[in-house]
Amino acid sequence: MDRVMKLASERAVVIFTLSSCCMCHTVTRLFCDLGVNALVHELDQDPRGKEMEKALLKLLGRGPPVPVVFIGGKLVGGTNKIMSLHLGGELIPMLKNAGALWL
Repeated sequence: MDRVMKLASERAVVIFTLSSCCMCHTVTRLFCDLGVNALVHELDQDPRGKEMEKALLKLLGRGPPVPVVFIGGKLVGGTNKIMSLHLGGELIPMLKNAGALWL
């Protein structure tokens, strides 16, 4: 859990993914298209990835453990939460507040 939280605070937006996950790619692409320079951490490329995946699942409480997005060091959630925020017009203000966008 400590490693997850340390990585989550390294940049305004941090996304934990798996390289083979299509929804991870979708969420990562959304942030890229918005102009966000997110830190993308692929758990399957990290020797401690399985351990971090379990920690993320504990944080989320349910659902798939990836993708998981942190904005401003705070857990936001997975695909459903990010897409809901984006469609509701709440994601961009959140990104601006975290210093991830300068629009």
